[in-house]
Amino acid sequence: MVLVDTSVFINYLKNIENKKVIKFKELLDLKIPFGINPYVYQELLQGTKTEKDFNLLKKYLDTQNFYYLSNGLKSYEEAAKIYFNCRKKGITISSTIDLLIARTCIENDIYLLHDDKEFDLISKIIKIKIY
Repeated sequence: MVLVDTSVFINYLKNIENKKVIKFKELLDLKIPFGINPYVYQELLQGTKTEKDFNLLKKYLDTQNFYYLSNGLKSYEEAAKIYFNCRKKGITISSTIDLLIARTCIENDIYLLHDDKEFDLISKIIKIKIY
């Protein structure tokens, strides 16, 4: 199972062809289970420009598998710990959302497909499965 990050979905929806979009198309072709989390859902919807686009994208996203944080407040503590551990090693992660996406992958023991440098930095400090 794979969580597809906003960075890949945006390029896919804009028909931008890059290595990560090609990997996403492989997921689709091979019918490998994938999904998103509520943070990716929000980021994608807030990027729409018209109400029509919002409703169309929402209709599509609502059909996707969703992965959630499962440990309540402890999940957010652990996401903050990722930030803390990165910062301790001289790496500052600017996106709280990326930390929560990384934590979602860890808790669900799933791969992450992304096109975001912050996840590359995070993966240098913590064990996260990158697709």
